Amino acid sequence: MKIDLKKELAAYRAPRGRFEVVDVPAQQYLMIDGHGDPNTVSEYRDAVSALYGAAFALKFHSKRVLDRDYVVMPLEGLWWSDDLSAFTSAREKSQWDWTMLILVPDWTLPDHLESARRAVAEKGAAPALGLLRLETLTEGRCVQTLHVGPYDAEGPVLERMHHEFLPGAGLRPRGKHHEVYLGDARRTAPERLRTILRQPVETSG
Repeated sequence: MKIDLKKELAAYRAPRGRFEVVDVPAQQYLMIDGHGDPNTVSEYRDAVSALYGAAFALKFHSKRVLDRDYVVMPLEGLWWSDDLSAFTSAREKSQWDWTMLILVPDWTLPDHLESARRAVAEKGAAPALGLLRLETLTEGRCVQTLHVGPYDAEGPVLERMHHEFLPGAGLRPRGKHHEVYLGDARRTAPERLRTILRQPVETSG
């Protein structure tokens, strides 16, 4: 059987038009860090290319060697800036730091990543391949919603999350803003893109 973790993990479902408090378990990801505007810096393109290459190589390794098949999970991103407004309202992308990531099954081991890294390298140039790492992300209590539309239209939603919903619920943000890209921007019209917007939180006061 092919496992689809999107269907098994509740945190990969979010309501549209309202905010929901969820508990996100510790999960293992392929990760790679960077800085700057994702639309213009080659660092971002190289990071995403390395992530997808390794993610599919890991899937094929798991199916062939471990006899455990699964659906490759969507691209995700952790985003932050020293100035929160650079992300929520001003959208000053040159100031953004980011970690791009793809969730992998909990049976994935460091040795599996090294095998995947070699498999990708054999296919040609992959400048960011050496920067990939396997790491567990523990988010715990979070607030999330489903945004449908262009990425650049997220600002008002994030403003409402941070300045209306969180204070009203007695919560404050902690950690990094998290996005889960359920659509492929290369093949989907901007107005139909589906993105889970997630923010780890803690009780305020």
